[in-house]
Amino acid sequence: MTRGKRTQAPELEVTLLREGIVESKHRVQAAVCDKRGRVLSVAGNSETATFMRSSLKPFQALAVTASGTLERYELTDRDLAIICSSHQGTIEQSRQVFNVLWRCDIDPSKLQCPIPEGKKSALQYNCSGKHAGMLAVCQLRGWDLKNYLSPKHPVQQLILDKVADLLGMPAAEFIGARDDCGAPTYFLQLGQMASLYAQLASGDNVDMERIVRAMTHHPMMVAGEGKFDTELMRLTQGELVSKSGAEGVQCIGQVGEGMGLAIKVTDGGKRAQFAVAIHLLKQLGWITPTIAETLSDTYLTLSDFKRLEVVGEVSML
Repeated sequence: MTRGKRTQAPELEVTLLREGIVESKHRVQAAVCDKRGRVLSVAGNSETATFMRSSLKPFQALAVTASGTLERYELTDRDLAIICSSHQGTIEQSRQVFNVLWRCDIDPSKLQCPIPEGKKSALQYNCSGKHAGMLAVCQLRGWDLKNYLSPKHPVQQLILDKVADLLGMPAAEFIGARDDCGAPTYFLQLGQMASLYAQLASGDNVDMERIVRAMTHHPMMVAGEGKFDTELMRLTQGELVSKSGAEGVQCIGQVGEGMGLAIKVTDGGKRAQFAVAIHLLKQLGWITPTIAETLSDTYLTLSDFKRLEVVGEVSML
């Protein structure tokens, strides 16, 4: 990522209004980068670092697309979309995860993600698709299926190497930690996350291009009915690729333009990340006023008495 002296600007502020009276506030930072890693605009500091959480999933899926796993097991774009997902555990989504495992001749008991509270199977866990993808690569390469979540396991090293190559930095310099599902996630700067999404959406890499096509053509697999990623990709019809992460992380790529946006809500508030995403996408011209209004009706108007208001913008550098 290209670093300059002007990578800091005022943060964005999201205010919760109850019948017009301020009740709560969130502070948010954001960065926009191109596919070369140049920071183009920022709110806050582009070098602010946080765990990428589930926004990393499209890049974890690179192990699947780059290894020949899709072709070997005849996996479809729907399968690839569920591998990139944070799904709701619906019957349709859980069956899609099962399909990935079935095609690879892997028993679902090999999944090491948790079983959601009140559910019966790890297939219903929101990260089960990601885990199924990792297991599929292990099956192809003949790697051990028992400890696939270990940071030292070959499948995790393969994923790390792919991300390191995209960011042009040694894998040994990455700071990692376990996500809630047990798989590694990485501590990255906002500018680095935006750069990753710019590269993902650029169309310059066939493996990433297939991931984008799978996510944008099957948005219901990526999240689910009423979920921000699904609704944004459905409304923009392939023009944007979007993936939320926990603790207020949101990443979006402008398909074919090589531009990426990364957002982090300081206090981790999910409602604020969606509000800022809509606000900035409209400011950047990545969505039409009509789409912005449709999304705002869902994610900014919380009830008859509550709404969110975003103040600020990303500053051009």
